[in-house]
Amino acid sequence: MISAISHLIRLSRAGYVFAREGVFSLVDTRPLPAPARAAVAVARLIERPSARGGRSRLAAALTRLGPTYVKLGQFLATRPDVVGTVIARDLEALQDKMPAFAQKEAEAVVAAALERPLSDVYASFGPSMAAASIAQVHKAEVAKDGERKPVAVKIIRPGIERRFRVDLDAFYFAALRAEAMSPEAQRLRFVEVVNTLDRSVRLEMDFRLEAAALSEMAENTKDDPDFRVPGIDWDRTAREVLTMEWIDGTPLNNREALEAKGYDLPALGRIVIQSFLRHALRDGFFHADMHPGNLFVDNDGNLVAVDFGIMGRLGPKERRFLAEILFGFITRDYMRVAQVHFDAGYVPRHHSVEAFAQAIRAIGEPIHNRTAEDISMAKLLTLLFEVTGIFDMQTRPELILLQKTMVVVEGVARSFDPKLDMWKTADPVVREWIARNLGPIGKLEGAAQGAGEIGKFVTQVPSLLLRAGTMLDQIDDITRHGLVLSPETVEAIGRAEARRNRATAVALWVIAGLLGAILWMLV
Repeated sequence: MISAISHLIRLSRAGYVFAREGVFSLVDTRPLPAPARAAVAVARLIERPSARGGRSRLAAALTRLGPTYVKLGQFLATRPDVVGTVIARDLEALQDKMPAFAQKEAEAVVAAALERPLSDVYASFGPSMAAASIAQVHKAEVAKDGERKPVAVKIIRPGIERRFRVDLDAFYFAALRAEAMSPEAQRLRFVEVVNTLDRSVRLEMDFRLEAAALSEMAENTKDDPDFRVPGIDWDRTAREVLTMEWIDGTPLNNREALEAKGYDLPALGRIVIQSFLRHALRDGFFHADMHPGNLFVDNDGNLVAVDFGIMGRLGPKERRFLAEILFGFITRDYMRVAQVHFDAGYVPRHHSVEAFAQAIRAIGEPIHNRTAEDISMAKLLTLLFEVTGIFDMQTRPELILLQKTMVVVEGVARSFDPKLDMWKTADPVVREWIARNLGPIGKLEGAAQGAGEIGKFVTQVPSLLLRAGTMLDQIDDITRHGLVLSPETVEAIGRAEARRNRATAVALWVIAGLLGAILWMLV
C-alpha cells in the first residue's frame, strides 16, 4: 500500500511536469475513453503558454525529470509502435547530456572499483571529457613498456543505480495498471516495454558487460574490411569502471573535418550500411546506437564504433526473417515476404497468406516506381510493421530495435551521399547471407543441427516419461479426492484479497486528492 502511494506521487509529479511543458497537446484524445479525455483536458489547463504547440517540449520535460526519464525517452524513440511515429521521431533528437560530477568523486569511484590507489592504476588522470545520465568519460594515460599510452576511462555516476531503481519501479506500477485496464496496452505489451528498458539499463550499468560486448564484437569483426572497435584494458575494468583504447579519430558528425582530410564520403556511407547489415545478419549481434557521435574514422581510414552500452541481438529465426524480407522486396517476391512472416509464427494462422501478400505489395510496388535515392529501407520496414498490426502481429522488440537502428544508420549514410542506392548497397551482403545459409551448405548444416537436436531429445525420453507418469498419478489423485487447499492457504488468500482492496481504496483517494489539489491551484 505504501509503495503504491509513493509510486502514485512520483508519477503525479511526472504528470505535472508533462502538463506544464505542454506534452499532453501531443495526445490524440479521439480513441480515448471519456474519463481519459477529461483528464487530458484538465492537464492542458495548467500548461505554460510558451509551451503550447511545440513537440520539442517533450524532450524538455524528460530532461527536467532526470536521467531515468531521459533513458526512457531514448528507448521510446526506438518504439514507434508504442508512442507513434511523430513522437518517436521527435525523441530521436533527445540528447543524453548531463552536468559532469566532481573530479574527486570520479577518482574515488575508480579507486574503490579497482581496489587500488588511483596513482597505481593510471600514470595521469584528466578531467571529464563528456558526461551522460549513467556515466562520464575521462582521458587518462597508462604506463606500458616505458611509454605512456592514452586511454578512455568510463566511470559510473555515483548514486545513479538507486535513482533508476526507484523510477523503474514506478514505471512497472503504471504499466501493470495500464494493461489491466486497456486491451491496447496489452497488445503493445507495456510491461514488456518496461522489462526491456530495465534489462537495457542493468546492462549499461555493469561496464564488465559492455567490455564483453566490445570483446565479442572485436572477435566477430576481426576480418572485416574497414571496421574495428576499441581494445579493452581488462586489468583496469570493473563493474563501475571501463578502460579502453583512446581513439584518435574524426567523428562522423564533423563533416568539415572529414572533407578536409580527403575522405571519400559516399564510400564511407556504404561502409556504415554494409557493416551494420553484416553484423545483424551474419553475427546476430549489432551496435544499436550508431549515431554519428558514436562513429569515428581513425588515422588508417577504418570506421570505429564506440559506446557499446546498447546492443541488439537477433536469433537465427530473426536473421532469416530479415534476410528473406529484404531479398523478397529486392526481387518483388511479395508472396515470399508474406510466407516468411507465417513461417516465423509472427502472424496468426487464421489470417490468409494471400491477403497478407496483397498488403505487402501495396508497400513494395511504389518503391519500384521511384529512383534509388528516394527509396528508404528503414521507412519500408516501418510501413511493414504498421501493416502487420492489422494482421495481429505481436510487437517484436528486437525487430523494432533493428528497424530504428537502421533509420539512424541510413540517415548517416544519406548525409554523406544523398543519392545512395540503399538496395544496391545492401544487395551483396543480403545475397551472401542467403547463399551461405539457405544454399546447399546451409541446408547441410541445418540437417546436421536437426539430427543433433533429435539425439538430445531421444536421450531425454526416459526422464520425460517418468515425469509424465508422476503427473498422471497426481491428476488421478485430484480426480478421486478433489483439489484440497490447506486452512493456511485459504487464510493467506483472504488476507491478500483484503490488502488488495485496501490498497485500491487508498490509491483512489490519493488520486482524488491530487486532482483536487490541481483544481484548487487553478482556482
